[in-house]
Amino acid sequence: MKTTRGRGEPGLLRSSGFAAVAVAVALVGTGVAGCSDSDDEDSPRPAGSSAAATTSGSTAQAITWGQCPPVVDGATRDPRLTCGKVTVPLDYQNEGGPTIEVAVSKLPTAKQGSRHGVMLMNPGGPADSGLDMPGKLASSLPASVLDGFDLIGFDPRGVFNSTPQSCGLKDTNVFSLFPYPAADGSIDGNVAYGRAAAEQCKTKIDTLRHFTTANTARDMDRIRQALGEEKISYWGQSYGTYLGSVYLGLFGDRTDRVVLEGNVDPTKVWAQSPGLWGKGMAERFPDAAKVAAGENAALGLGATADEVTATYLALTDRLDRTPAPLAGTPLSLSGGMLRSVTYGLLLHNQNLPVLAQFWKASLDLADGKLTEADTAVLQQVFADQPPVAGIPADNKSTMFLAITCGDAEWPHEVKDYADRIAADRKEWPLTAGMPVNITACAFWQAPVERPVVVSDKGPRNVLVLQNRRDNATPWDSGLGLRKALGGRAAFVGVDNGGHYVYDEGSDCADKATVDFLVAGTLPDKDVDCADAKPKLK
Repeated sequence: MKTTRGRGEPGLLRSSGFAAVAVAVALVGTGVAGCSDSDDEDSPRPAGSSAAATTSGSTAQAITWGQCPPVVDGATRDPRLTCGKVTVPLDYQNEGGPTIEVAVSKLPTAKQGSRHGVMLMNPGGPADSGLDMPGKLASSLPASVLDGFDLIGFDPRGVFNSTPQSCGLKDTNVFSLFPYPAADGSIDGNVAYGRAAAEQCKTKIDTLRHFTTANTARDMDRIRQALGEEKISYWGQSYGTYLGSVYLGLFGDRTDRVVLEGNVDPTKVWAQSPGLWGKGMAERFPDAAKVAAGENAALGLGATADEVTATYLALTDRLDRTPAPLAGTPLSLSGGMLRSVTYGLLLHNQNLPVLAQFWKASLDLADGKLTEADTAVLQQVFADQPPVAGIPADNKSTMFLAITCGDAEWPHEVKDYADRIAADRKEWPLTAGMPVNITACAFWQAPVERPVVVSDKGPRNVLVLQNRRDNATPWDSGLGLRKALGGRAAFVGVDNGGHYVYDEGSDCADKATVDFLVAGTLPDKDVDCADAKPKLK
């Protein structure tokens, strides 16, 4: 399968966006991290407290550049990439206490005489490795941009090569993190699972509570200092847009040119963010249904998008009640698994033809008439990636929950979750209540600080890129970030589907991005790009 800018996924999928767990269905080793629901701590301190204060008083470090660690998640390594580490406090409230290391990478693309500065970047997740993002992004950026910037990637604190964290979870089923209700809508099993995961992680909570987005943003400022730069530019995708927004909130005067792509509404972090997925899926699903309808002679899923949707809903309901064993694996294809694979493949337009074939293979599997072509598709989707030496099997899921549960407090009342799920299942049948389901976060300890306020105070130097049909960070989420940033940002909305905007078929959006990075000038007003030509091959 052809991908864009090196965004190839293990299997066909890779975690990206706040819905990382629903996306990473390549059956890599992942699990769940939680903590005790007891809480003897004081109330979270304000984000404006001393822990959120400037880090400029720290002793500047010099990064020693050398060989990079092994690639993760099937990434493609640019041979020019070098790596190093920056030492940062575990707890910025206690800078004399324990320290951790943050792995950093550098792709020196800037040319002498044209160099403008450095551009840090984050691919999302939360908990995605970012070391190889410079190489991926460089493959699609023009020389006019690359000549001006050295590209800097990093693994966020606790993730992969940056003092990786683990709760030692034995249940590494990726679908456990954001589980679906039972076929009858019950969440009893999910409640039990969340409590058990929280209890298992209890001994790690004193450390994990410091692995937050706010502290990762503070780490970014230490990276800035170690690079010897007065300001940094930044490109954030998906969850990386929230990380960038938090950096703007803490260190806005140290930002140069900021690009945010596939955006998280900072006022809904994190308990309210998944609530947007039902509407986002309803907006995005027809793109794939139309592709499947166009191949009805071969697939037999329906001659119209509505017919394909009806076939899909009937199949997911059927698999909810009677999962179909997947030969060669210990798993069975459930309705939740089918929905999760669908969610992940919808992130890229290039995946839509394969998604339609996957639906056909899933239907044939359920009917007991699997063909060789069906088997090939299922193997492609569920291809595994080997573990990386020195990285705990549950690192990604541990860090996903450390961040999403630790950035902001989640509701704790089980009955409230059950009520929301019942309403959500009726309103958005494609997601079947999963976006508002209960998770280990309901049993998480109070965060160490309140979320950083993202506001319109600061220089006008942010470009927000958002697709209209993005199932991971929907249109409404992008509008929420645009509203929070106010006059600091220009908003480029694109009539396209999928989670990514730049280099995805809109010359209008690409031009706005390149013009901003080269000249530092934003559009005078928000831009509506209607020229997208989705790439389906």
